[in-house]
This record gives sequence, structure tokens and C-alpha cells, in this order.
Amino acid sequence: MTALFCCSNTEPYRPRALSHEPKFTAFMKWATFPREATAQSTGEQGDKLANLGYPHVIQLVKQVNYGPLESRRYFAVAKGNDEEEAFVEVTESDLIAANYKKLNAYKNFKCSTHNKFFEVNVYEKDPFNAHHWRQNIARPGSEIDL
Repeated sequence: MTALFCCSNTEPYRPRALSHEPKFTAFMKWATFPREATAQSTGEQGDKLANLGYPHVIQLVKQVNYGPLESRRYFAVAKGNDEEEAFVEVTESDLIAANYKKLNAYKNFKCSTHNKFFEVNVYEKDPFNAHHWRQNIARPGSEIDL
């Protein structure tokens, strides 16, 4: 299990209010330091994303500020027992299998203490018309994201 953020000093970097703001707020509330998570293997996760219809997935990218990428992690939203939103870590292959696409909605966070930069992105299931559906050969996000 690894911590999502390096410490509690993580602050928004150039904050803006977005139409997907509630999704970011719920994730940041859940992910506050010292939250830890571990991705379930594909065998444990199975077709959970495709079958349960998670409304959206959050991508958390962690890197050294102006430096190398340290991690790229994905969290699917799920209702908790107390009606509070909880998140389950999933793998990139789960996103591809369930046909999730990256939206143009992101927020950046920075930790000056540890010189870390975090990008939070939203993925949603790609809507398609079954009548005009063609098989889409998906590439992993690691090959698409720059």
C-alpha cells in the first residue's frame, strides 16, 4: 500500500471551478493524506467496471515537479455503507476493457515541501450508439498520455 499524496501540505495549483467540480471534491475529500490504496489484480477485479457501471473513474498522476513521472493510478467511485463516496483502485487494463475515455477536465495540485506535482483527471464511460458500434482497438493510457 502506498500513500496517494506525499503529505497534507498539497495545495491546488492554479485552481479553477469546473463543471465536474463535485467529482474532484469527492475524490480529494476521500484521498486526503494519509490515505493508502492498492490496486486489485485483474482476476480480483474481473469485469467489475463494465458490470457495475461505475459512473466515473479518477486518474491520479504523481511526478516530481518538472521531473519524471512517479505513478499513474486509477480510482473508481463507489457508494460506501454510510452513503459517503468511497473509491476503489483499479488498473489501466480495467479502464480499457470497460471502454472509459478521458474527459477534458483536470485539476493540478502541488506540494512545495516535497517538490511534487499531482494531476487529477476524470474518465467516464464512452457513450456509443450500439447500432453504429465498431470495435475500438484501445491503447493503454501510458502510450497516449504525454
